[in-house]
Amino acid sequence: MTRTWTQQAIACIERDYQRTSDTHLFPLELPGCKGIDMYIKDESSHPTGSLKHRLARSLFLYGLCNGWIREGTTVVEASSGSTAVSEAYFARMLGLPFIAVMPRSTSPAKIAQIEFYGGQCSFVDDPAQVYAEAERIARERKGHNMDQFTYAERATDWRGNNNIAESIFNQMKSEPHPLPSWIVVGAGTGGTSATIGRFIRYQEFDSKLCVVDPPNSVFHRYYESGDASVTLDAGSDVEGIGRPRVEASFIPGVIDRMMVVPNEGSYAAMRYLHKMVGRRYGASTGTDFYGALRLACEMKEKGQQGSIVAMACDPGERYLDTYYNDAWLEKSGYDIRPYEAQIHQAVQTGRWTEIGA
Repeated sequence: MTRTWTQQAIACIERDYQRTSDTHLFPLELPGCKGIDMYIKDESSHPTGSLKHRLARSLFLYGLCNGWIREGTTVVEASSGSTAVSEAYFARMLGLPFIAVMPRSTSPAKIAQIEFYGGQCSFVDDPAQVYAEAERIARERKGHNMDQFTYAERATDWRGNNNIAESIFNQMKSEPHPLPSWIVVGAGTGGTSATIGRFIRYQEFDSKLCVVDPPNSVFHRYYESGDASVTLDAGSDVEGIGRPRVEASFIPGVIDRMMVVPNEGSYAAMRYLHKMVGRRYGASTGTDFYGALRLACEMKEKGQQGSIVAMACDPGERYLDTYYNDAWLEKSGYDIRPYEAQIHQAVQTGRWTEIGA
C-alpha cells in the first residue's frame, strides 16, 4: 500500500508540474548602459509566488523517492517564509500535515499564505533556533524534517531537467547576447546558486555567477575566509537570503564572485525596480538588482558588452507592512535616500558611485 501511495503522490506532483508553464524572463531598460542587456527572471509567477516553488517540488520528490515521506507523514520545515509557503502547497496536494518553524518576525502575509494552504506555524524568538526546533517537532511527531538547508543542493538535478539554470539559458537563446556575462542571485539555502554554478560548468559556458549577500550573513565571510564555523547572532533583515550559519547546501567553489549589498541598497533597489516595471518584488530581489546594476556599470567602465540576468524571487505584496512602509524603515533606522540617488544615477548614466565616497 505504501509503494502505491508513493507512486500516486509522485504522479500528482508531476501532473501539477505539467499544468504550470515556465516563469517569465523580461528585459529592463538601462539608458546609461548601452550594449549591456539586463533581464529579470521572474520566479514570483510560480503558483506559490516564489523561487522556492521549484525547491519545494524537488524536496518533496527527493523525500518520496528516498522513502522518507509516506502516507500520513507529518512534514516539518525550518523556513523564513517562502519555502514554507511552497511546501504547504505540496503537502496539501498530497494530504499530508505540514508544520513550518520560523522566526516570530516573519511577515504576516507569508504566515497567512502558509495557513491558507493548511499548514501550521511554530514560532521561535531566536532565528538560530529554527533548526533544532524543526528537528524536535519532526522527532516528536515521527515525521520528516525536510531540512532545506542541507538537501537543497542535492535534491535538485543540476544537470538539467528544467531546473532554473536550464530555463534561463533556454530563454536567452534568441537574445542579442544569448550567453549571460553574469547571473546574479542571493543565497538562502545556497541551493539555487549551487544549481546555477554547476550547470554553467557542466555546459562549459563562459558565464559567471555572482552571489549577492546582506551584510549580516555568514556566506560572504565563509567565501572569503574558508571558515565554515563562523556564526552570527541575528538575522539578515532581508527575508529569504542571508544566514546566521554556513548551510550545507552552500557551495562556494561554483561561485565566481560574492558581493555584499547594504540592506538600504536592497530596499531602495526593490522600490526603484517597482517604478521601472510596475511590479512589486521583495527585498531579496532588490539585492539581486542592486548587484546586477553594479556589475553593468563595471562592464560599461571596461568597455564591455553583454547580458546580465538577475532573479526576482518573490512578490512585494508580502512586504507592504515592512520594506514598502516608510514608517517601518524609519523605525528600523534605515535611510534609503542616498541609495535611491545612487541607483538612479547608475540606471540613467551607467556610472556607479559608492555611498560615502
